[in-house]
Amino acid sequence: MKVVIFAGGLGTRLAEETDIRPKPMVEVGGKPILWHIMKIYSHYGFNEFIICLGYKGFFIKEYFMDYYMHNSDMTVELNSNKVDIHYTQTESFKVTLVDTGLNTKTAGRLKRIQKYVGNEKFMLTYGDGVCDVNIHDLVKFHEAHGKIATVTAVQPEARFGGMDLGENGNVNIFKEKPSGDGKWINGGFFVLSPEVFTYLDEHSDVTMWEDGPLEKLSKNSELMAYRHKGFWKCMDALRDKIELEQIWNTGKANWKVW
Repeated sequence: MKVVIFAGGLGTRLAEETDIRPKPMVEVGGKPILWHIMKIYSHYGFNEFIICLGYKGFFIKEYFMDYYMHNSDMTVELNSNKVDIHYTQTESFKVTLVDTGLNTKTAGRLKRIQKYVGNEKFMLTYGDGVCDVNIHDLVKFHEAHGKIATVTAVQPEARFGGMDLGENGNVNIFKEKPSGDGKWINGGFFVLSPEVFTYLDEHSDVTMWEDGPLEKLSKNSELMAYRHKGFWKCMDALRDKIELEQIWNTGKANWKVW
């Protein structure tokens, strides 16, 4: 089963980093967050990826073109341009890199990679979010319900703490950064059947995947949610990048399942 990753957005809320590179190439622990996402899938045996490129997509192309060399010990004979590779430590990724347009919305990006997916089930996620969802269980859930689409639903940690106050000003309950307010949100990590492409039309280039297609799938009772109560974190802004870096540096990054 192939894995499609959206990696073409401008990442404007992370402009401190994305002025010079696309958001999926922003590093956590010395590796692009895109690499972390791919490692999650690879741990479960899914190593074939289709990357939807857009803004500064050449950075991602160059990263994978040079990946083998950058992760190898080698001897270079300059006078003959002969290169001997002695040892390499690379992943078994097969990566298809597709230019889906600079300003194309996410529904259009998905439509433009249809020919690379073929008539088979596939997975889809965003190039800026990591979690410790069990991909095997997610796929089994999708196959069991028989609907077109499955979305991983998550409850993100609240940004601020909360207090329950009594009438006289007593703090009855104080909780610093609770796990959420009970609402489930779209955490990415979709599993999709090929029929999903019938929900992408000629207007897809100007349509967000989260708007028209997902709303129509829900209306037609073709969208199911896989509830994930574990770790999930989206690198939406600089504070998120810093937090992910801090978690990684503890040596106990929740999403590091490999």
